Amino acid sequence: MDQLWTRCNNCHKILYKQDILDNLSVCPACNFQFRLSATERLAMLFDDGKYELMHQNIFPQDPLKFEDSQKYSQRLEESQERTSLPDAVLNAQGKLGGIRVIIAAMDFSFMGGSMGSVVGEKITRAAELALEERMPLIIVSCSGGARMQEGVYSLMQLMKTSAAIARLDEAGIPYISLLVDPTTGGVTASFAMLGDINIGEPGALIGFAGPRVIEQTIKEKLPKGFQRSEFLLQHGMLDGVVERKNLRSYLIKALRLFLNLPA
Repeated sequence: MDQLWTRCNNCHKILYKQDILDNLSVCPACNFQFRLSATERLAMLFDDGKYELMHQNIFPQDPLKFEDSQKYSQRLEESQERTSLPDAVLNAQGKLGGIRVIIAAMDFSFMGGSMGSVVGEKITRAAELALEERMPLIIVSCSGGARMQEGVYSLMQLMKTSAAIARLDEAGIPYISLLVDPTTGGVTASFAMLGDINIGEPGALIGFAGPRVIEQTIKEKLPKGFQRSEFLLQHGMLDGVVERKNLRSYLIKALRLFLNLPA
């Protein structure tokens, strides 16, 4: 029976799990957006949930032989076993509203969605394929930032992914960035904020450094809702905040606008 019920992280109401699933993993009481896996996100966005995964043969390495409380290689093995993912992003192609698109969806459950060399490579390959095939690119960012266990290798991905996105811009190929809770650190500082349009889900935490670090640095209390998607929209950092139930129709409308297709 315990598997049938859960508690909302926001309003703390006890809810029937199926009611949440039927509502696209959104709390029916307070509209809190539960986190989705990469596979759930792809199934929700593509027409009829059908898509083809790409670039699945790229696996992370441990070039620095990094070790803190645990070896990095061991963390990777555990994350791969728990999530059945090779790393923290899935690339897929399919149709959205009948339009062929490439979607790269990040998964927070794999080491906090952190961006290491494999994530950077897969985002870059998605952009390069979009350029080659002249297909729109959508990236769903959900990440704690650069992966510290890879040191400078992870930081290099900021430049690498940004350069790939810049080539899309030069070629006039649409790139839509969807930022979901949370999108922080080096991901925010690179491809996540470089979309032709940047949109967020309601209540998503979006920023570079965390609120606690900023407060300690500037010695001031931050305003209510700071770094949430609604705050960023008010201050010009996002182009829209879109409810999950409206997301597909919003993206289809945006793609048709970019591609000059009839409504």
